[in-house]
Amino acid sequence: MKKIAHEAPISIFDAVQARTDYDYALVHLFEESDQYFNLFKQSLKKKREVILDNSIFELGTAFDPEKYAEWIVKLQPTYYIIPDVLNDAKGTIENFDNWIKNYKDNVPGKIIAVAQGKTFNEFLECYNHLTAHVDKIAISFDSEFYNMWISRFPTKQPTKYHEWAIARQLLFVQMVERDLIKKNIPHHLLGCGVPQEFINYHNYDFIDSIDTSNPVVAGLKGLRYNELLGLGDKPSEKLFTLINSEVSPDQMATITHNITWFRKIVNGE
Repeated sequence: MKKIAHEAPISIFDAVQARTDYDYALVHLFEESDQYFNLFKQSLKKKREVILDNSIFELGTAFDPEKYAEWIVKLQPTYYIIPDVLNDAKGTIENFDNWIKNYKDNVPGKIIAVAQGKTFNEFLECYNHLTAHVDKIAISFDSEFYNMWISRFPTKQPTKYHEWAIARQLLFVQMVERDLIKKNIPHHLLGCGVPQEFINYHNYDFIDSIDTSNPVVAGLKGLRYNELLGLGDKPSEKLFTLINSEVSPDQMATITHNITWFRKIVNGE
């Protein structure tokens, strides 16, 4: 079974947590809200697994390494994601090596790294370097090199999110067929554009965990997953901008439906 986490507003954190397998924290929000930080401290006390993210998707650049290390010590998460550089294999490798040298022995938790690159070959170089040292490797839903493959698609997709979904699927197909996947290393899937992507990963036992706020943000926007087709388009908002939202009963009903649908297609529940 693949483990699933959905980031959610503080007001419904407990309700969403009851329907997920572990919790996923954004470090930059720790500096804005003691309440948010304490939710994850409580998760750990409940023996829940917690992954701490360096907030690069939200900030554009990874959270300051020194401050990040301080928050890791304070939280003591199960895993944390080492600061990477978006779409930059060389920068990500340099950040990774610097982190291992300067911080790894001084902070608690298992390590996750994100493979980056502007081309498939750069991505693969980064992937191979990182997987030699990590506890888990992460793959993003919107890597820049996907666009090179998208240009070769025989048919036009409805949105860029559908295109990225197909591209990540093609990435795994190609890596499995060419025996490039490190099957002894658990893989984590970062985010998603459209949730129907995940119906194609049932046989990939190396995929261990998934995080996405998609079911929650869609529900907040009144978007209910279609039983057959999933979601037609991804809401533009990022969850962290909605972290303090109050949630109506109707919104919560839609979120619950979306989470149930998501779990069903990921794990066949």
